[in-house]
Amino acid sequence: MNNKFDLRFKNIPAEIWLKITQIELDKGKWEGSTKLSPQILGRLKKSILITSTGASTRIEGSKMSDEDIEKMLRGITIQKFEDRDSQEASGYYELLNNVFESWKSLRFNENLILHFHKELLKYAKKDILHRGVYKKKENTVAMVSNEGKMVEVLFETTKAFLTPKEMTKLVDWTVDAFVENKFHPLLILANFVVEFLNIHPFEDGNGRLSRILTNLLLLKNGYAFIPYISHEKLIEDNKVDYYLTLFKSQKTLRTKNLDVLAWINFFLDILLKQSKMAISLLTESNVETILSPQQLLVWNFIRDNGEVTPGNISINSKVPRPTINQVVNKLMELKLIERIGQGSTTRYRKV
Repeated sequence: MNNKFDLRFKNIPAEIWLKITQIELDKGKWEGSTKLSPQILGRLKKSILITSTGASTRIEGSKMSDEDIEKMLRGITIQKFEDRDSQEASGYYELLNNVFESWKSLRFNENLILHFHKELLKYAKKDILHRGVYKKKENTVAMVSNEGKMVEVLFETTKAFLTPKEMTKLVDWTVDAFVENKFHPLLILANFVVEFLNIHPFEDGNGRLSRILTNLLLLKNGYAFIPYISHEKLIEDNKVDYYLTLFKSQKTLRTKNLDVLAWINFFLDILLKQSKMAISLLTESNVETILSPQQLLVWNFIRDNGEVTPGNISINSKVPRPTINQVVNKLMELKLIERIGQGSTTRYRKV
């Protein structure tokens, strides 16, 4: 098994090393900068927790928007969603927050993976019988549409009776490879993710857990910008390529023509976008680069016009009136604006 993993890294093409070099340069720039205050970083982290939770659960079929998740976390009951969506979002949010806050003290091993799975699904009533235990029956990997429907079965996963053995081999190799510095950590991590999803060790929650573990292992390997730009959101925005590169690589894992370069390239492309977005926060000395186009239109109008009403914002920013409340809530969460008055007298202004 170890030789199988080792051999796939013997001839890494130059384009992959170029991407790794660019990511490492960005990593160094982030580490050497002190431009963002702890207050801004704290607000960013809180915002990214919501963004990442929404994105990661929507990849698996949830219909909850970031605004819905924010309301849920504030204790506002949302009737239009199934309990499963809110239960899964709650588990993801709490687990990712724990990773962001405690990653230094977390030891990566099989016990941690099992514990994370239990925590991830702790609110999901349908999963109560298999939280924190490897699968007891066979499962498949399928592409899920934006409507939450299965589009296509991509491949069969590791048999249930082989799963504990395969997970032990994978985790042991990954831990040893990190400690021995045998390969670049991003190659080790990319290999772990593609193999983890190929084994698909749990009855449910594998995709979400793989993204939680990705955040953890990136942080433990020094990529300190991870909590401030959402890895999950970038995958959601490139969901088709995510599925296709996984499928292209995983269908070769049990053949003589093993080739995981498609997945490694995708994984590095996502991380490179993430690192570039993080550096843009430093170079522009603000958080505007993480705003969506609509949020940016609203922010620019409020910033430049003093106290303004929701109606004025909508007319001048060309953002539909029903969307304004969602956008201003996000801007207030980032402490960019504040609300003045209530009801018909409500106005907003730059902080």
